[in-house]
Amino acid sequence: MQAGKFQRKIKAMTTLYNTFTRKKQVFRPLKDKKVGLYTCGPTVYDFSHIGNLRTYIFEDILRRVLEYNGYKVKHVMNYTDVGHLTSDADTGEDKMEKGAKREGKSVWEIAELYIKAFEKDAAALNILKPSLTPRATDHIKEQINFIKILEKKGFTYKTKDGIYFDTSRLKNYGRLARLDIKGLKAGARVKMIKGKKNPTDFALWKFSPKNSKRQMEWNSPWAPPGRDKAKGFPGWHIECSAMSQKYLGKQFDIHTGGVDHINVHHTNEIAQSEAAFGKIPAKFWLHGEHLLIGTGKMAKSKDNLVTLNYLIEKGFSPLAFRYLVLTSHYRSKLNFTWKSLEAAQNALNNLTYNLQLTTNNERQTKNNKQLATYEKNFLAAINDDLNTPKALSLVWQIIKDNRLSSAAKKQLLLEFDKVLGLGLDKIKPQKIPPKIKNLVSQREKLRVNKQFIQADRLRKQIEKLGYRIEDTTAGPKVLLKQ
Repeated sequence: MQAGKFQRKIKAMTTLYNTFTRKKQVFRPLKDKKVGLYTCGPTVYDFSHIGNLRTYIFEDILRRVLEYNGYKVKHVMNYTDVGHLTSDADTGEDKMEKGAKREGKSVWEIAELYIKAFEKDAAALNILKPSLTPRATDHIKEQINFIKILEKKGFTYKTKDGIYFDTSRLKNYGRLARLDIKGLKAGARVKMIKGKKNPTDFALWKFSPKNSKRQMEWNSPWAPPGRDKAKGFPGWHIECSAMSQKYLGKQFDIHTGGVDHINVHHTNEIAQSEAAFGKIPAKFWLHGEHLLIGTGKMAKSKDNLVTLNYLIEKGFSPLAFRYLVLTSHYRSKLNFTWKSLEAAQNALNNLTYNLQLTTNNERQTKNNKQLATYEKNFLAAINDDLNTPKALSLVWQIIKDNRLSSAAKKQLLLEFDKVLGLGLDKIKPQKIPPKIKNLVSQREKLRVNKQFIQADRLRKQIEKLGYRIEDTTAGPKVLLKQ
């Protein structure tokens, strides 16, 4: 077999945990070999923290697994640049307006700033670019038209505050989150504000305050009681329904996000789409668990966030964080500690070192059955609800397998990295010059004889020549200085 040209004779089925049904199900796309994937993107009023980024890594793995299995994925990820209020109760400031006040910029400048920051983080983490990245502010017309459909079908009502979705009109509202609607008291899920008929009702369109002007507001067909005209802005939930419907259709294959989206945002997306078109918008709903720090989840509201840039400033590679994320299943909580990140960095360094030692000139292994077994096991792992911890364990089995040639190991590792996304294809084989090898050998003899001062001098000399040494129980490892 040629590297990168595996013949996938194994017809492995992909199983995914569907939050909607609360069980693993065999994934079958609506259209043969084509997948419509919608992932909830960032609200671009601030930097994304690594808890947010964990979700985007999980979604990247999902896409890579689907593409590895031969599917063509149309991946749509939105940018929320309007309408996301500071409270799930449809109260408080728009996060974009709040961000603009904080930094003394316009909301449009804030959006551009943090979209670029997010894209920089995503690139550093080797996250594939979505097929489309629509912005909420570019789809006001689509959102208004969507609300008109709901209005025509009798699912809306007007308050002094805006246009609301009447959840009591939808028989199965709250199925995704398993909400006990009858037992849900006002204020138990979100704060009950004046004018709302039911505690679960939510804003589709908000009217701008009468005596103040927002930076982001648009004309609409609606106005509050007693006023002929009023500018306003869309609610948070309507944007995803409108954009997913525009780019993926009334029903598509997979919708993803963090677990915090289940109770409100995704529940309301389902309600809107089902009311408008009689269909649940996505067949599969996948959710990534929280990243924990200390005793709770990482969140901007808790003031315990860590950014990717902060990790870089501390000397860690962004891909070390990606490696750390892969060590835990996406549906399991992951506790972030500096010690665990350091372990991930060391593991990635070790993986890099082993790959640097491989060569394309070495004769390929004759045991193609061996390679097929590894691929079969890898496919089984990733197709079992994206089991990345098991997939990583196979990587280390390959490295330790003395029956495989270094070329065969490289072949397998590069193939599997199409899913893992650790950037192994950018690592070039390392040739250590004879002079460096000689210095390393001399230094090791000095260390054995406990002549540490002289050994340290040679280490510094080696570093000046552009190399570094890692002392391990198996002997010294020589690497290019990064």
